[in-house]
Order: sequence, then structure tokens, then C-alpha cells
Amino acid sequence: MVDASLAGLLTGLSLIAAIGAQNAFLLRQGIRRRHVGLVVGICIGSDAILITAGVCGLGLLLQRAPWLITLLTGVGVAFLTAYGLSSAWRAVRPSGGLHARGPVTDGPVAVARKTLALTWFNPHVYLDTVLLLGSVAAVYGGSGRWWFAGGAVAASTVWFAALGLGARLLAPALSGPRTWRILDLLVAVTMIGIAIRLALG
Repeated sequence: MVDASLAGLLTGLSLIAAIGAQNAFLLRQGIRRRHVGLVVGICIGSDAILITAGVCGLGLLLQRAPWLITLLTGVGVAFLTAYGLSSAWRAVRPSGGLHARGPVTDGPVAVARKTLALTWFNPHVYLDTVLLLGSVAAVYGGSGRWWFAGGAVAASTVWFAALGLGARLLAPALSGPRTWRILDLLVAVTMIGIAIRLALG
């Protein structure tokens, strides 16, 4: 089951480690040292709920229609490949660095509301976290899918905690596109590698 956990960890990190509104907001809060623990907790908790929902829903469906495993494997391979290629494209043509601009967010309630909105109102979170991770987890079947889910939740925990707590130290490196270009390249290699492994069975 270590294989499933590792795949979950790598897939989860690959999906999370992309420039987006949620990561950018967390970085800005981390750089400013304002309610970082609150934002990190909401991000981790939300991911755990979404990952579990994806694994549970698809798991119940597969018990009634085992032939869907083949279909879901194809879906997982397609999504992983597309995501990997898009990351490779961003690495080749970076749009720029991340800057902590904008007014300082007020109290914890406002911060919590914005974090929840950036997480739950983002359509990509349902595509990536629920559908994609749920589809890939289903390939491992039985208890393997829960090991995969555990790895994905661990990836969220490590990523968001590191991003929030290490933001101030990362600020100089994140001011230019080079770091994000390297990160996107690593994401591309990981995603396409997992897709190839799934395709080859």
C-alpha cells in the first residue's frame, strides 16, 4: 500500500502546486503574518473533505459497476496528461512572478470567508480534487484507494502548512518567474509520469 500512498502524495502535490487564487492568497497572508493558521486549517480541512467525497462517491459507484474501473483509468490518464502538458506549457511560457499586492485583509471572519470562497467557489477544485483524485484512487481499488486518499490528504497538509509558514522566507524567490517555472516543470514530469504508469497498468 506504500505505492498507493506515494502515488496519492505525488498526485496531490502536483495538483496543489500550481499558481492559483487560493495559493496566492495563502502566500500573501503568510508574508504578512496575518491569520496564517486559520487559512492553512481551512485549506487542509476543505481538501480532506473533497478528497474523501471523491473517493467515497466513486467507490460506491464502482461496487455496482466494476466496468467503470477501465473507464476511470482512461479518464485519470487523460486528465493527468493534460494537466502535465499545461504545466509544461507554463514552464516554457511563464506569466510572471507572484507579488503580495493589495490591501491587508481585516479580521479572522473576513479572512475565513475569503478562504472558503476561494476554495469552494473554484470550479477547478471539483474537477481536480473530487473527480481526478477520486478517479485515480479508484484504480487502486479496495483499501488501496484509501491509502491513496491518505497520501493526497498528507500532500495537502504538507503543502499548505509549508506555504503558509514559509511564505515570508519564500517571498524573495517568488518575486520572479524562475521559481514557478522550475516548479511547473517538476509538476509536468510528475503528472505525465504517473499517467504513463497508470496507462501501462
